[in-house]
Amino acid sequence: MNQIKVLLVDDQTLFVESLRTVLKARAEDVEVVGVAADGREAIELVAREGPDIVLMDIRMANMNGVESTRIIKEKYPLTRVLMLTTVDEDEYIVEALRLGAAGYLLKDISASELIAALRAVFEGGVMISPKMVAKLVENHFNPIQTRKFSPPWLSELSGRERQILSLMIQGLENKDIAKQLYLGEQTIRNYASLIYSKMGVSDRIQAIRIALEAGFDKDQPVI
Repeated sequence: MNQIKVLLVDDQTLFVESLRTVLKARAEDVEVVGVAADGREAIELVAREGPDIVLMDIRMANMNGVESTRIIKEKYPLTRVLMLTTVDEDEYIVEALRLGAAGYLLKDISASELIAALRAVFEGGVMISPKMVAKLVENHFNPIQTRKFSPPWLSELSGRERQILSLMIQGLENKDIAKQLYLGEQTIRNYASLIYSKMGVSDRIQAIRIALEAGFDKDQPVI
């Protein structure tokens, strides 16, 4: 099993030390390579320690998590940033994803769910708290049927492609989508490539961000 190097970024000392202890005890494949108390320190530690994943809080002194995510992704594009926070304000998730974050989770997540999320992000997945997806859709995005204008790419997506995009937004990985739809994992990869091409994006993170911004309804009908 590959070792996952993780940098913890949070200004709550008790929380971050507890998190380090939990990860050490319950995830042999996760190595905490450092702890930062703010965004500036996080950038310095990314340069020095080269983590695979930065587990990033939002609200911190000196530099917040969104700004430090922007800088980290610009300087170290291969480093994946996973937001872990109590902040459930809609604009933060959209901005974090726009800047390249590989996911947005709330701190009420269980230890086993967090460990699974770290492993999924390490393998290239995108993890978004279902609560946040539901909140975004409810508060900001009208269902597609009621919108006067829809993005050009929407009419180009087949029913199956819309369904797969919906499952991506819900945080499912290719293997989970394949299992749910009774399709091969390579078939899902092929569909994903077609979706990205039609949307004019290069990866899943961009596709999810654009879909959310456009008000894409995550509850697409099953074909």
